[in-house]
Amino acid sequence: MTERHELPERYDIATTLGQLSLGRHDPCSRWIDGVYWLAARTPEGPGSLALRSAAGHLHVEAYGEGAGWLAGHADAIAGLRDDLTGFPELSQAHPFVARLAREHAGLRLPATRLAFPRLLRAVCEQKVTGTEAYRAYSAIVRKFGSKAPGPAERLWLPPEPEVIAATPYYEFHPLGLEQKRADTLRRVAAQAARLQRRPDSASLTAHLLTIRGIGPWTAAETAAVVFGDPDAVSVGDFHLPNFVCYALAGEPRGTDARMLELLSPFTGHRGRVCHLIELSGLGAPKYGPRQPLRTFHTY
Repeated sequence: MTERHELPERYDIATTLGQLSLGRHDPCSRWIDGVYWLAARTPEGPGSLALRSAAGHLHVEAYGEGAGWLAGHADAIAGLRDDLTGFPELSQAHPFVARLAREHAGLRLPATRLAFPRLLRAVCEQKVTGTEAYRAYSAIVRKFGSKAPGPAERLWLPPEPEVIAATPYYEFHPLGLEQKRADTLRRVAAQAARLQRRPDSASLTAHLLTIRGIGPWTAAETAAVVFGDPDAVSVGDFHLPNFVCYALAGEPRGTDARMLELLSPFTGHRGRVCHLIELSGLGAPKYGPRQPLRTFHTY
């Protein structure tokens, strides 16, 4: 199945779609020879989606039982339904944000409308280093997932939620998840069908916050990608308050409360501003040793 969508001026496909992958070697979504591939279990079945930009258009190919669903949502997945209404005016509230808005005018926020794959990644990322998160996420996908339909090699479908929900927590230990995150993942998987039916960011967030082990950070990280929510702020992030407070106020250390105070002039697009600040590469000064890598393989 193939489709084509006209792209807005200065559209940045690499930065936009990069928000969907956990590193360059994400088994479920990656660049292969200039084409971005995404594997997914859609409401209509498993499928894979190929996206590339050429001659001012987004070119779409989809494969598998879920090809129709993926093709129908391709423009949203590529961020083409992202609504920037009001943001150019709001960005003028701070000169650094205004500059970032100009420099990254081609950035869009994707909306996948697929809850469980993003939750799988988010739970793996809870309170660990990026390396630990990637190792656990990749190991879980490769153990419980399967080869994606279509011609792309090394592309894996995420696991079926029912399989994850039925797996004892101790089977996740060799894969890099301790019992706390493993149990959270199993609880999320058990409610995956209900979560998938949530119609908007607010209802998805509210539902997620009723699940033990899911807090504001995981809920915001999920809503930001599932619905492309431009106002979702990842409260509870280890680095984000420092980045935001340093970028907007020159303060090398910040709290969630201070971060939200500084972001208040951008209400409606606070998550977008956070993403632009992270994208800028401006990091707060670092103090102290790095967090050590841990393993749960022998626990």
